[in-house]
Amino acid sequence: MTASTASTAEKYRPALHFSAQNTWINDPNGLIYHDGLYHLYFQNNPQGNVWGNMSWGHATSPDLLAWTHHPVAISCDENEDIFSGSTVFDRKNTSGLGTEGKAPLVAFYTSFYKPGNARHGLQAQSLAYSLDGGYTWTKHAGNPIIDRNSPEFRDPKVFRYTAAGQSYWVMVAVEAKDHQVVLYKSENLLEWEFLSSFGPANATGGVWECPDLFELPVDGDPGQSKWVLIVNLNPGGPNSGSAGQYFVGSFDGTTFTSESTVTEGRSGDERLAEYQWLDWGRDYYAAVSFSDAPDGRRLMISWMNNWEYANDIPTSPWRSPMSLAREVALRTINGTPRLVQVPASDPKNEFESTAEFASGLVQLENEAQVLEQAAGAVQRIKLSIDPGTAKEAGLVVRSGASEGTRIGIDVERSELFVDRRASGETDFHAAFASLDKVPLPLVNGRYELTIFVDHCSVEIFAHDGAVTMTELIFPSPSSTGLSLYATGGAASFHDLSVIRFD
Repeated sequence: MTASTASTAEKYRPALHFSAQNTWINDPNGLIYHDGLYHLYFQNNPQGNVWGNMSWGHATSPDLLAWTHHPVAISCDENEDIFSGSTVFDRKNTSGLGTEGKAPLVAFYTSFYKPGNARHGLQAQSLAYSLDGGYTWTKHAGNPIIDRNSPEFRDPKVFRYTAAGQSYWVMVAVEAKDHQVVLYKSENLLEWEFLSSFGPANATGGVWECPDLFELPVDGDPGQSKWVLIVNLNPGGPNSGSAGQYFVGSFDGTTFTSESTVTEGRSGDERLAEYQWLDWGRDYYAAVSFSDAPDGRRLMISWMNNWEYANDIPTSPWRSPMSLAREVALRTINGTPRLVQVPASDPKNEFESTAEFASGLVQLENEAQVLEQAAGAVQRIKLSIDPGTAKEAGLVVRSGASEGTRIGIDVERSELFVDRRASGETDFHAAFASLDKVPLPLVNGRYELTIFVDHCSVEIFAHDGAVTMTELIFPSPSSTGLSLYATGGAASFHDLSVIRFD
């Protein structure tokens, strides 16, 4: 099938990305691979398309591209909203919540207590369990399982830690306004012991949310591994608003120690550039990884929106998509282990391409070239840019008579940028029209880009995922043009490949 047949008639409904049928979504929750399916739970308002009535929605996929919607998994009630969290497969039934021969899935979520409850205004960690593979859930009678008497204690991510003859469950959560990650351990998922805390560190311009902690080999060598701690931040991102940062270091089962904390540096925007960001775009937030992904892969999905304007984006009846799923790895770059991210699944394996265009070499000098045969609304674009003598070179996607999204290289500053000031609908919020930038050095004399264009977004993977940028756009459906350009001199475009899915 083509990607467009997987979407609906609304003009901004994404084809390659997950979106709810007719409601609001935000943070991905409870990501787990189980019984041959990827389970995506997510913050959901079952009653509308703005934030509220927080519950866990649910969808499944065999390949992270084609999604099946399911009824709400864990619903808010008169006592609590169901905030973000995670899911594990308790395969040895350490919790005792399973039945004979049936191990449970156990979901951890933040209870946000409503007026009338004795804990009104507080946040605590609770659990629910499922005996049918994650489709129906029972809230634990002993909730909450951890209560710090705090109004900002949330977003539990639970995993199994095994090392040096030890094996137990670990939870990472946050004290959001204190900019602290707090760690706990448990033998049975029900009773928890405090381990340690991490932070404040690096970016603290907003609350800390949605942490994750996992181990990865460096450069593919399992004998040289590091631990990665992810902390999402709102606001305070490198291009304003919501974003995700990460730290690389070690974890001994009790304490996470960062090797990438910046203790000295410049101030303001220059200091932000020294931190390690998951994504430099405005619309990649609350990223967390799957439990039990096959073949030991570390797969991650984020909410593709920004709290600055999230409730106002011009989509209906749904609001907010998810990012493409990404596989993350640690690669040594300039002597330092850094996260690299690439799409976890190739859309060509799920969606039938409607057209393909390729060009070996395009040379431009102070001009633009429209690629009429490569026009489209849903595309994967690959190219490398030799900047030559140009001051700026790049491409314009989803262009029409008076609109387009410019993705370019500022050669003098060695920056990749996305200019969405004329990308289509932008006036729904004053913060949306933006020119967003990220440092991007030359590699072997070129800039390598892979770009996924959808009905309401662009996702850019530069230098095999060493740098990423994710941005929402809202162009007219008729704006499907694609062009290359160079200004201030001559540039060469190599190995251009465009696959259309619309």
